[in-house]
Order: sequence, then C-alpha cells, then structure tokens
Amino acid sequence: MTKTVLGAGAALAAALLSSTATAQRAPAAAVVVVDLNRVTTECNACRTASNSLRTQAQALQQRETTLTQPLNTEAQSLQTAVNALNGRQPDAALQARITSFQQRQQTAAQEVQRTTNNIRSIQANVSQQIGRALNPIYSQVMQQRGANIMVEMGSTLAHAGALDVTGDVLARLNQSLPSVSLTPLPQQQGAGQAAPTAQPSRPAQNRPRGR
Repeated sequence: MTKTVLGAGAALAAALLSSTATAQRAPAAAVVVVDLNRVTTECNACRTASNSLRTQAQALQQRETTLTQPLNTEAQSLQTAVNALNGRQPDAALQARITSFQQRQQTAAQEVQRTTNNIRSIQANVSQQIGRALNPIYSQVMQQRGANIMVEMGSTLAHAGALDVTGDVLARLNQSLPSVSLTPLPQQQGAGQAAPTAQPSRPAQNRPRGR
C-alpha cells in the first residue's frame, strides 16, 4: 500500500514538472518587418510637415543672406580702415563704427539662432506626434498578422516579402494621424534653446531637419 502511494506521488510530481516545463517554453517566433523610414517619409501628415519645414528652412537661408551680405560689406570696409592705421588706435568715429557693426552682427546671429531653434523644435514635435501614433499601430498590425515580433527593416539582412507590413502600418498611420501640429514643443516656446531631436520609436518585441 505504501509503495502504491509513493508511486502515485512520484508520478504526480513528474506530471507537474512536465506541465511546468511545457508552460515555460517560449512560443515559436512569428516575425514581421516594417520600413519605418518609408512610413515616416510617405505618410500624409509626414509629407505636409516636411514641406512646411523645408519652406521655413529656405526662408531662414534667405533671411540669413539678407542679414549677412551688408555685414560682410561693412566688415571689409572696417578691415580696410583698420589696416590703414598701421597699428595706430582707431579714432572715435571708427571705433563707433566698429561697435555698431559688432552689435548688428550679434543681433543678426541671435535672430538666425532663434529661428533655427524654432524650426528644430517644430521638427522634434512632429517626430514625437508620429511616434505616439505609431506605438499602438505596431500592436494592431502584429495582432492582425498573428506576429509576436516586429523589427525595423533596416535591422534585417534579408527577409521574405510576405513579412513586410509597411503598407499596413502606413495605411493605419494615415487613418489615425491625418495631420500634425506644426508648432514648437511647448517647453521650448520662448526658451531660446535648441529643441532635442526626437525620432519615432522603433518597433520591438511584443509591442508593436530645418537648417
């Protein structure tokens, strides 16, 4: 009787261990890939934002040229006047010209820097909005395709075309994010500092430039 009980107990223990080992075994990997660069370049909101930022960058370049051309001319004139002194100290009139030039040069540089920071902040804000919209889309597409891993296409050496879900991700992004706010990041408004560069989050396992 005792042997029968012990035997039954051993069998039960073995069954439990076998069941635990089975439960801990990882499921087979089901992988899909997405071309995130294509998604963030071709989505409707992305194109609109890119065109706007490009226009602002071009306007900044034109403004910088407008500011620097007369300054360059004045700098050459001042250098000629200083050279003519042959080491002597400039008189009051020349010193006043030099001081005025330096002030205008500083003011121009500050204006260009403010505008540059503003464009960068808008770019960062756009990237953050796209990233937030993409996160739930990764999970949705994975569930739709029966996948448990999604990787960025640039991280793969080779893959079968059937694993590419870029079109699915792009379609869902166009639907969920038809437009983005083209404003600077809230914490950067009026701060006069360069905005951090943000990038859309990369898909991972089990979840989903102005001048």
